[in-house]
Amino acid sequence: MQCDYFDAGLCRSCTEMGIPYSAQLQSKEAHLRHQLSAFREITWLPSYASDESAFRNKAKMVVGGTVGSPTLGILDADGLGVDLRACGLCSPGLTQTLPAIAAFITAAGLTPYSVPERRGELKYVLVTESPDGELMLRFVLSGEAPLPRLRQHLAALQHELPDAVVVSANIHPEHKATLEGEQEILLTERSSLPMRLDGLTLHLRTRSFFQTNTAVARELYRQGSDWVREVGPATLWDLYCGVGGFALHSARALADGDAGHPRITGIEMSEEAIASAQLSADEAGLRGLEFAAGDATAFVRDAEEQPEMVIVNPPRRGLGAELCALLDQSPTRHVLYSSCNAVTLAKDLARMPGLEPIRVRLMDMFPQSHHYETMVLLRRRNL
Repeated sequence: MQCDYFDAGLCRSCTEMGIPYSAQLQSKEAHLRHQLSAFREITWLPSYASDESAFRNKAKMVVGGTVGSPTLGILDADGLGVDLRACGLCSPGLTQTLPAIAAFITAAGLTPYSVPERRGELKYVLVTESPDGELMLRFVLSGEAPLPRLRQHLAALQHELPDAVVVSANIHPEHKATLEGEQEILLTERSSLPMRLDGLTLHLRTRSFFQTNTAVARELYRQGSDWVREVGPATLWDLYCGVGGFALHSARALADGDAGHPRITGIEMSEEAIASAQLSADEAGLRGLEFAAGDATAFVRDAEEQPEMVIVNPPRRGLGAELCALLDQSPTRHVLYSSCNAVTLAKDLARMPGLEPIRVRLMDMFPQSHHYETMVLLRRRNL
């Protein structure tokens, strides 16, 4: 992939830009094998390669410049806006929205937030595209004062972007390097973006997480479903379940088999994500599913019964010592671990000596960077 912004030195976010994609993938495979070198009995499945460009379903744009000439992209070393509207990582559906969003900023008189001066109204624009081409737009504001202007010009924006079915304002008054605040104000009737994957609809609300690469997310759930179907558990937990991707696909995979409807529980801290997951389960008519908001470690610690299988999809910090110990000491027969950080993955696997990793697959969710996703199937030793 060639990038004019990278070549001009305007953006260095893509640390692997300019390296042939085949070489990037080989480097990631070598890194993963090194991290998991202590585990000798692993079967390595073929890596899943992504398109090397136009794969992102989400654009996180810092707003800079002026009201009359806003920039959408990143900030330079001096805190000034660098416009990246033609970023080659974003899907065509995303890049086509950005001129209309810039025009909306000007029409609504939204003052870009100046980091050096610590003043302004609009900090970020976050755009997500569904597999069907529908859009979620989120405007991250430093306060509520611009809301009347957003509402006044919203119809004109939706006229230019008719696929923008969910629009919201996030209020982030603090001056710190975080993407969003706690308060979200919907500006449209619809509150969730349907992410349809292989016949299942996952409902993405404004502050819910979804993988940034739709094609790889689809393969992630397919691989997970295959392993769950093979194991055939009667009871399953999906920890850090988000909007329920693994739980929902697992429920469908098991319902299609001979075991009938298993009992599946999804746990996630975000109440918004849990509401989305339950809605998806109800719409799909999947039985035996229960979702609850809570801390994964506390849930496992306090549970009276343990399931036959556990799926974990933690943040980059991994599971941590306590949760690993709880899983290692439990009677759970299989664990499916989906990781976005091979270093913490290796540490967690070493903390669970009673479970042996038997299959590994690299999923390249993030071309042009050194990041990738890993799926591992673990089995209780001496089964």
